[in-house]
Amino acid sequence: MPVSTTSRPGPFEWPVRVYYEDTDAGGVVYYASYLRFFERARTEWLRSFGVTQQTLAEEHAVLFVVSKASVDYIAPARLDDELLVSAKPARFGRASVQFEQHALRQGTRVASAKIAIVCVSLDGMRPVAIPPEVLAKMKNSQ
Repeated sequence: MPVSTTSRPGPFEWPVRVYYEDTDAGGVVYYASYLRFFERARTEWLRSFGVTQQTLAEEHAVLFVVSKASVDYIAPARLDDELLVSAKPARFGRASVQFEQHALRQGTRVASAKIAIVCVSLDGMRPVAIPPEVLAKMKNSQ
């Protein structure tokens, strides 16, 4: 299994290969595919310090959900390209985290995003404070 290609400090980076299913009829990465790539990088960032979506649900009865996404598409990525997707928390709130994320191909930025995630309760899907031990791990990961 791949690991982050960057030792801390700095943004967490996760390698992603572009598959046929990620592309449109022209062989270019479909715009919505970048949201999946960014999600993978955030998920692996959490996993890198021992937090998984499953343990959040089982041990804390919370989930992280995306509340806002803004993506800039800069250059096309294509079938079989190898991308390096980063996840860097830019701001922490009581119940939220804002990320700056980038997808690069051979060091050239192909897409950038600002993604906000919110911690919500499993039962009511309403915002709740990020569990203190999880928030501490998140902040220490920078």
